Amino acid sequence: MSYPNALRDVLDDVIAPCAERAHREGKFPREAVTALGRAGLLGLTCPAEPGGGGADLAQAAEVVAQVTPVCPATAAVLQSHYAAAAVVEAHGGPWLREEVAGGRHLCTLALVEDGAHGAAQSTACRTGDVVTLRARKRDVVAAGEADSYVWSTLPVGPGVADGLTLWGVPAHAPGLFVPARATGVPRASAASTVGADPVRVPAEVMLGADGEGVGVLLDAVLPWLLELRAAVGAAAVHPTLDTLTGPAFGAAGSGQALATSAATAPR
Repeated sequence: MSYPNALRDVLDDVIAPCAERAHREGKFPREAVTALGRAGLLGLTCPAEPGGGGADLAQAAEVVAQVTPVCPATAAVLQSHYAAAAVVEAHGGPWLREEVAGGRHLCTLALVEDGAHGAAQSTACRTGDVVTLRARKRDVVAAGEADSYVWSTLPVGPGVADGLTLWGVPAHAPGLFVPARATGVPRASAASTVGADPVRVPAEVMLGADGEGVGVLLDAVLPWLLELRAAVGAAAVHPTLDTLTGPAFGAAGSGQALATSAATAPR
């Protein structure tokens, strides 16, 4: 079945019937997310080799554009998932890539700092094969519902002074804290703050090289969010986009580089 037909079936049979309850009760659209995974739409942008759909950003943005008027919460979840999946595909391990491609794993972004001006302040400290993360992230879509978070911190290595480092933090990592009540909009997207004080993860969950996270975001997350803006308009833009293009993002010069990329990218 082609993805337009699969999407039409999921929209009619699952997303539309659940949308009213999600809006009224602020209930995370778990049925919709599960159905999207089974229909191959969560793994739509992953290569065919590990089981994905092999679609490009424009096709994925069209999926989100069709879901948005039916259920904004589900659309917000898809935005975060597709952007995070791009990072996983580029830098994640084989098992995780296969799980995402197969629609069995929901990813999300944890990049926005819960602090003054959005400046990077999340830290990582490595001891042997274990890394201790300390952070408080806001505007995390599917907080407490996703299977993993693409998480940003300051570099972990003593010889790396600038930049950011990205991690694939599993949702079951001990110490992750998610408030019981979502604070974001739409409420049913479970957008909320996620805390790590501390959270310990294996060092192998690093996504890309230490200190080179800004380059990963330029290559993966930013293009997806810009494509989405072009497809569905400013009203549906993910809050992470403002952070990625803000002057305070990352270390000195990182925000400027992202802002320049956003300004010159095609709309």
